[in-house]
Amino acid sequence: MRSGSDAGQVTSVARHPPFILFWFGRVMSTLSFQMLSVAVGWQVYEITGSAFDLGLVGLAQFVPMVLLTFVVGQVADRYDRRAIASICMLVESLAAGALALGTYYGWLTRDAILVLVALGGAARAFESPTMAALVQGVVPRELIPQAAAWSTSATQTAHILGPALGGLLYGLGSMTAYVVACLFFFLGGVLVALIRAEKVAAPREPVTLKSVFSGISFIRSRPVILGTLSLDLFAVLLGGATALLPIYARDILETGPWGLGLLRTSPAVGALVMSVVLAHYPIKRNVGPVLFASLGVFGLATIVFGLSSNLIVSVAALFVLGASDVVSVVIRFTLVQLQTPPEMLGRVSAVNSLFIGTSNQLGEFESGVTAALFGVVPAVLIGGAGTIAVALLWMIWFPQLRRLKTLEG
Repeated sequence: MRSGSDAGQVTSVARHPPFILFWFGRVMSTLSFQMLSVAVGWQVYEITGSAFDLGLVGLAQFVPMVLLTFVVGQVADRYDRRAIASICMLVESLAAGALALGTYYGWLTRDAILVLVALGGAARAFESPTMAALVQGVVPRELIPQAAAWSTSATQTAHILGPALGGLLYGLGSMTAYVVACLFFFLGGVLVALIRAEKVAAPREPVTLKSVFSGISFIRSRPVILGTLSLDLFAVLLGGATALLPIYARDILETGPWGLGLLRTSPAVGALVMSVVLAHYPIKRNVGPVLFASLGVFGLATIVFGLSSNLIVSVAALFVLGASDVVSVVIRFTLVQLQTPPEMLGRVSAVNSLFIGTSNQLGEFESGVTAALFGVVPAVLIGGAGTIAVALLWMIWFPQLRRLKTLEG
């Protein structure tokens, strides 16, 4: 356990061994997940040649998160979060290992892949909010804003390297990609198990409907947290321009697969750069105005991308889009960490994860439907303008958030 005197001596999470283990464990897990997403997608399409089956893969990952949200919160608040996260990574390692064995022995069918993906999705449904809730026990309270930025950098690093590494390894054989993912998940689980973290006292009240939904009740009672989470939900829902990148690459920017790869990487690179900046220069004042300004920039960058027919301009717009998005992500993560009691953090983080997953999935769906109805460029412009409109409305509906000065509230 971390002592108060130790906490007082720590000035940077980069010099704090428990957080270093946490960071690398998160990188290993997210990297493996991204690699698996690429490998599984390729293999399913090779087996069936069906775009519908590719959609089923995404559904198999998404449904467990929705179904298990409230169970996850209870578990994360009642048991050792470090152990939960470590076990989840080991389960994901077993699922990746089963994919490798199935490929080697030739029994891996579409249905078998979907079952294993759903198993990994269920483990990830527990892992993501538990890892988020674990941060409070890993670093001193005053370093949580810095930890939030570095945690985001871990995710973005994996988002950049994961798909490329997954594609490269799949070129050597699908089993190769699965074996490496299996090993990375296992390593991540070991690293998390080695973390020395403060244990949170488990809630003593029995499991009832009230306690199960207490995460939602808590969020509703905190206008700043409710405003931040709902703002991010609707902003991402409307600003899902990245779902239309293949169309932009081929039909508007008239580039090839390399151009599509560049476009897909640009938001993640912008996010990574901004997360490193925020790790060194945390937001300490005028948090509310900074949050709304970042969403305004996000909307404007989306509009610029939508209007662009030049690859360089489009890449720059997506870079700014990713960088501005990270500002709101770090603020949201930090506010949840600092304004939620430790014994409630698992349940609140589970609801937060549901918001994030729902906005990402539905955002891509919304972009596709809008593009089908109005055209690709109008769809992106509507999304960018909608994000700005949502930011303006939330400034009116959540004045506490607009006036927020510090992350402590």
